[in-house]
This record gives sequence, C-alpha cells and structure tokens, in this order.
Amino acid sequence: MSVYLDEYILGQQFITPARTITETDVVNFGCLTGDLHPNHFDKVRMERGEFGQRLVHGLLILSMSHGLLFQLGLLRDSCIAFLGVEDWQFKAPVFFGDTIHCRASVREIRPSKSKPDRGVLKLAMEIVNQEGTVCQTGTKVLMMWMHRPG
Repeated sequence: MSVYLDEYILGQQFITPARTITETDVVNFGCLTGDLHPNHFDKVRMERGEFGQRLVHGLLILSMSHGLLFQLGLLRDSCIAFLGVEDWQFKAPVFFGDTIHCRASVREIRPSKSKPDRGVLKLAMEIVNQEGTVCQTGTKVLMMWMHRPG
C-alpha cells in the first residue's frame, strides 16, 4: 500500500526485505554498465589481495537498496521521481554471497510551496549485511504525491 507524503511521520522507520548478492548479479551489473574492474571479476587476484575475495560493485548495492525500498510497497503509486542521493558513503565492502537489507528513516518531509499536490521526502538509509555491519549510508531524496493536497 503506497504511503503519500502527508502520511509520513518524521523519524518513522522501515526495514526492507533481505536479498543475497549472487555472482550472477555482479556479472549482469558489470556487463550492463561496462564496469569490468578486476576487483569484481578477477577471482585469483582478489584472493591474494587485501580482502581475500572479490567485491560487489558499490553502485550495484546502492541500486539494489532502491529496489529493496520499493519492495516495501510504500512508493508504488505515491512516488513521482527519484531526485537524488545526499552524503552517500561506502563504509564497508559487500562480498559475493552477502545478504543485505536496508533500514530507512524519515529525515525530512517538505511540501512544495508552488505545487500543493506534491513535495519532497528524504529518507536516511543504511544498507546492512547479514553480520549487522553497515556497508553504506546516505539520504535518498524522492518527489512524492500528497494524498490530500494543500
């Protein structure tokens, strides 16, 4: 069930479903974007490196976090556009086989002054792995419809 801008509460929190990152995810993302860096694709090199294994693209995890957020059903009919990210940080690596989920909390609710049928929602995001390590953080900025304009 979609939640509209005027139905959110400052500080409200949400937890997304979890998802395990597969080698297929990494290969598909690398081929789609052209990012075929050895950190993601050279198993032997990475086994000898600092982490002892290949890394998942940070931008793949950022993208997946948006999909996980969408799976909550909050945005289906109420979100107009994804406006951007603020202060995004990559804090810890994600590896093949890791399972991630997201914690989101409402940071800002700002109705539009010029268009009373919409406004901006800012969600503070944490992407967390199966061990409870926060791997990425930042704020997602969304343009949202109002349920009851004006």
